[in-house]
Amino acid sequence: MQIGELLVAAGVVTAQQLHDAQRQRGAQASSLAENLVNQGAVQRDLLMQFLERVPGPPTTIAETGLGEAELLNILMKLIYVEGVETTSQFIEATKLPYVVLLQLLDTATQRGLMAATGTSGPGGLADVRYVLSEAGRNWANDALQQSQYVGPVPVPIEHYKVIANRQKVSHELVTRAAIQAAMAGLIIPAPFIDQIGPAVNSGRTMLLYGPPGNGKTSIALRLRHVFSEIVYVPHAVSVGGSVMRVFDPAVHEPLEPPPASRLLRTFPPIRRDAFDTRWVPCKRPFVVTGGELTLEMLDLRYEGSTNYCEAPLHVKAQGGCIVVDDFGRQMVTPAQLLNRWITPLENRIDFLRLNTGKTFSLPFEELVIFSTNLQPEDLMDEAFLRRIPYKLEVSGPSREDFRTIFDAAAESAGLALTDAIFDYVVSEITTRKHMRLARYHARFIIDQILTACRYHGIPPQFDRTILDNAISNLRVNHAVSSI
Repeated sequence: MQIGELLVAAGVVTAQQLHDAQRQRGAQASSLAENLVNQGAVQRDLLMQFLERVPGPPTTIAETGLGEAELLNILMKLIYVEGVETTSQFIEATKLPYVVLLQLLDTATQRGLMAATGTSGPGGLADVRYVLSEAGRNWANDALQQSQYVGPVPVPIEHYKVIANRQKVSHELVTRAAIQAAMAGLIIPAPFIDQIGPAVNSGRTMLLYGPPGNGKTSIALRLRHVFSEIVYVPHAVSVGGSVMRVFDPAVHEPLEPPPASRLLRTFPPIRRDAFDTRWVPCKRPFVVTGGELTLEMLDLRYEGSTNYCEAPLHVKAQGGCIVVDDFGRQMVTPAQLLNRWITPLENRIDFLRLNTGKTFSLPFEELVIFSTNLQPEDLMDEAFLRRIPYKLEVSGPSREDFRTIFDAAAESAGLALTDAIFDYVVSEITTRKHMRLARYHARFIIDQILTACRYHGIPPQFDRTILDNAISNLRVNHAVSSI
């Protein structure tokens, strides 16, 4: 993906605007960036800010941040294990720019590790094909003994820290309109919107608490839609002689490149041919974990003696959000989890330990959201509560809000909710069942009615017996002792 395509994929400009700017550049001696600004496609400051955040591609082996031997190790393993054999395949597999790859191939052939066997493709599009020599196969075997990582060239930990600090979640301004749009369809009081907005913008820890069934999880999950900026996630990071794999398709959502047919490729792109493709442009990550969370998931995970590891869950959430749902019901106790994160939450720095025993630091720049229906004071002491600057109660709905929720649920099921039925339901819930109204009650009751009516072979309706049974299922009746 070229920079122009990245601008389109990120929604900074449209494909048509880029197309027009490219055509204008073909007729005039002006830069593509200048044309985009002049035609009003994007403000200059916004364009410059976007371009400054793009990781620039290395032009020499030294600029990769890795040693020549380390790069040769990766290339030899890819050829030996993955069977890649042409220049274009090397570029795709290593994620190195063509100019750097040529330097590496030149070194490898001079050392007798590989040799060119011919070309494929017509004329200037010829793709050189290579084969490993006996020395190259021995090199690959030795490299696999050191580390079984086979994949794109890692970025050094120092580069990773710079980029992570450059794309902090707190750097993106989230507007009230963005919060309202994300919460569309949820009946949420306006004061709560004005509470959660500053919490999101701070990038600091947030606690959502309150009785079950009132939308804490739904609210937390909707926050994935409030961010529009992109972040760059490395395929892997090199640290202390080990490789930490970071990019995870199960967690990260890469930007989709625009259709090639919509863009002109006859003109050079903005500033440089491409960005450093060892980094994947993604939407801000949004990681959700619940009762399955363990302390081990917050440490580097090694697979046997492979000498490479998988990044912990919170590292994969770097630059985005991590939601700890049902906090207090994990296999790890709240105290253990908070003790593990007390320094990162306070200082925005985390420390991880390699299998060699070496410890290294990295940024902890993400929005952490705890969601619980337990009492916060039962989960943590005052010292921990102090480190969570935003504590937002998600309470039950007012009677008016409950009517709005119930009306919507009934309408979606083709039922007419009269005042009499609504008053009866509220009275039964609050008086007979001694429960506070909850946001889930309406959908729960409607689903029960639809299921019962289908069982009886009758059209959906607020039959009194069926309605009473539905309300009874909201809560287990207390047993009454008989003498």
